[in-house]
Amino acid sequence: MADTVSPARRSEIMSGIRSQGTKPEIAVRRLLHSLGYRYRLHVAELPGKPDLVFPSRRKVIEVRGCFWHQHEDPECRIARKPRSNRDYWLPKLARNVERDGEHERKLRALGWDVLVVWECEVRRGSEFLGRAVEFLEKR
Repeated sequence: MADTVSPARRSEIMSGIRSQGTKPEIAVRRLLHSLGYRYRLHVAELPGKPDLVFPSRRKVIEVRGCFWHQHEDPECRIARKPRSNRDYWLPKLARNVERDGEHERKLRALGWDVLVVWECEVRRGSEFLGRAVEFLEKR
């Protein structure tokens, strides 16, 4: 099935999609900052420019969009597969997932611990916060 919107409208939609400073990322940043955690953002020297970097702890937190990174949790309602223009979208989304794995492997090989927080977790409230604090405090 071809795309259901015009190329001009698709371009407009796609131009509004951000890779940094997304609502879930900002929510995670605010909560962790309010708990006293300090971090660096999108460190270009690290594979994949992780969202939140805690250099003294050698830990990074990635905040991933469920659709763009194809969250595999069956409870997640955001990570649906596209129904139109699948020849374009499915390889694109698969490559995102593949790239995520590559970046995680490289970070771990460099001695960094990685925690992934999903958009749907952030939307459900602060239940991910306990996981994040435990991750950051673990030596």
